Amino acid sequence: MFAPRSIPWPLVALFTAGYLPPYLLPTTVGRLDTSLPLSTTQAGAVGSALLLSSATAGFLLASRVQRLGARTPARLGLALAVLGYGAAALTTAVPAVVAGAVVGGFGSGTAMTVAAARIAAERDPHRASTAGLLSVSALAGAVYLTVPHLGRAHGLPLAAIALTALAVWPLTGRLPGGTAGTRAGHGADGRTGPDDTTTPLPHRRSGLVLAATVLCWSLAQNSLWGVSGRIGLTQAGLGDAALGAVFAVALGAGLVGVLVAGALGPRLGRAMPVGAGTVLIAGCIAVSASATTPAAFATGEIAWNTVYPVVLSYLIGLAASLDARGRWAVLVGSASSLGTSAGPLTGSVLSAQAGYPVMGLVLGAGLLLLAAPMTAVALHTGGRPLLPGAIRRRGGTPAALVAAATGTPSGAVPEVGAVEQPVVEIDVEAPAVAVQDAYDTAGPRQAAATPGSGTG
Repeated sequence: MFAPRSIPWPLVALFTAGYLPPYLLPTTVGRLDTSLPLSTTQAGAVGSALLLSSATAGFLLASRVQRLGARTPARLGLALAVLGYGAAALTTAVPAVVAGAVVGGFGSGTAMTVAAARIAAERDPHRASTAGLLSVSALAGAVYLTVPHLGRAHGLPLAAIALTALAVWPLTGRLPGGTAGTRAGHGADGRTGPDDTTTPLPHRRSGLVLAATVLCWSLAQNSLWGVSGRIGLTQAGLGDAALGAVFAVALGAGLVGVLVAGALGPRLGRAMPVGAGTVLIAGCIAVSASATTPAAFATGEIAWNTVYPVVLSYLIGLAASLDARGRWAVLVGSASSLGTSAGPLTGSVLSAQAGYPVMGLVLGAGLLLLAAPMTAVALHTGGRPLLPGAIRRRGGTPAALVAAATGTPSGAVPEVGAVEQPVVEIDVEAPAVAVQDAYDTAGPRQAAATPGSGTG
């Protein structure tokens, strides 16, 4: 189980507030469809707009979080989330709901960006991100169990997101603020180095491949997740309460998956959980999308939600390992949000044109294709090790020597290309080697004689 002192709980809370909107997407989109004068495709478009705004915040702040500090942007993001989602929950005017969702989405994205950047700078980013996924899964499960009993109003899930952001606000006082040291070239974690805006991104090729594949990976996940509520209601024949119970149990299974991921940690590496997990997810999506009975639907959803957070936790850890300053973690997270934002609309269009079963097959096939490049990045990239208490100063050869002396697995040693600080070569004059021109007989020298010179 997690050691309490090793988890940055304010960041976990901020992570929860930022990630909650995507987790509540099925009920949010479903209620927009049934409670407001919106078609299925229009409701999906509103969900996509919300998540697109969230992704935009990530892209805009990716290189600025370390310079601005964590406290101010976190508070700004939470304030926008409270105002945006709160306003959307309290009105039934469609333009106002859309505007509130977009403003709230930008706030959620800001909170998510700050959390991702700071978690990447932690000693063990995998543990911190796993704790965040555990928290958001538990909260979303509680919402799915509670909301169906409170009515069919569209604003209930939106209000839950706003209240969560409000509850997290007091914890931002424990986050670091912007300091002169950070702007002058000191990282937010206290280590010196060039400013984020001038330091080139390490592992550029691997990072770009990971960002592109994660974008498509998230799009496939949320294409189904955005229409799961309608599949359960219209194709599998569940009622509102039963559907909420299935989602709650599925997210509860996700808690188990997160706990398993936290317990396994780096033991399986990153390649196997990412590659094999994506293949399993593809099968679960096909089962869930083609379900025509409550049992089949519940089986697909529960199995899918068990594996999904496991793979996601390793993807977050992989992105964090590419750059200890958190820039790749933010960019990959924003790419994920961009794919997530397109999910509801993509799922609505695919299901409307081809039906749910064909949609599931298309999404599953796409995930099978994505598994290969994602696994390749996990195999190719050394990055920061996931091992708790691993080598903190990343310096290539010296780190490798220490690892060899202590028995650390070679895969956990950072690559030379991942050096965090520039290496400066210092020329040191070696002492001159004495040259002896002549040899004398043994005996005491005169006081004025110099070493290496004979006395005559």
